[in-house]
Amino acid sequence: MIMRSGNPALKESTFLDLGSGAVVRGDSQSMTLNGAVNKTAILLLLAVLTAAFAWSQIEFTPQGPVNAMPYMLGGAIGGLILAMITIFKKEWSPVTAPMYAIVEGFFLGAISAMYNHVYEGIVLQAVTLTFGTLFALLFAYRSGLIKATENFKLGVVAATGGIFLVYLATMVLGFFGIKIPMIHESGMIGIGFSLFVVVIAALNLVLDFDFIESGVESGAPKYMEWYGAFGLMVTLVWLYLEFLRLLGKLRD
Repeated sequence: MIMRSGNPALKESTFLDLGSGAVVRGDSQSMTLNGAVNKTAILLLLAVLTAAFAWSQIEFTPQGPVNAMPYMLGGAIGGLILAMITIFKKEWSPVTAPMYAIVEGFFLGAISAMYNHVYEGIVLQAVTLTFGTLFALLFAYRSGLIKATENFKLGVVAATGGIFLVYLATMVLGFFGIKIPMIHESGMIGIGFSLFVVVIAALNLVLDFDFIESGVESGAPKYMEWYGAFGLMVTLVWLYLEFLRLLGKLRD
């Protein structure tokens, strides 16, 4: 069974026993779809609470924002560390996934406050678009309007990998003072690039839905509900940030 996803947290080997190649099954309880949905709601709630706290702690002066960087850097680095731990120790996900949501909330709250200070009302727009996209694609997936065929998966994974390489090149070149022209600017090419990234991030949700459903059908152990929720959370965070970038370029 092939279970391909552009999300690094939800990949082909996640539900496989590396020793035998057989699907891992729970001893007493197995993963359920409702369980994964409930865990996702818990992670989102935790992220919203810590994001609201971080936002409330940031002040803006004529010299710039105050207290923003500790939340941004701490949230980004802490979130990355917890994400890597969760990916490599999936059985720890009932603990590490909520921790990831809490830490990532600090990062999201800080960056959201900064965006909203420059573009008033942009955060509400980005949140609305993110959840609107989530529910629209979930409806399309459950109704069969969108099917995660192998060609569909291959295309989304390839596009996701390409975007990752562009962002990686941007970071590396940035250390040497070199900027990739146009795609990160607010011109037509930059807006078009951001729109493309938003579409690919949204399509990753379809692969995540399919991946979680495959885990349920395979009888994965109960803790995989937390892991599936964590993987979906990773995609939602990416999608939200890309909506912020796109809306910011459109405002400019």
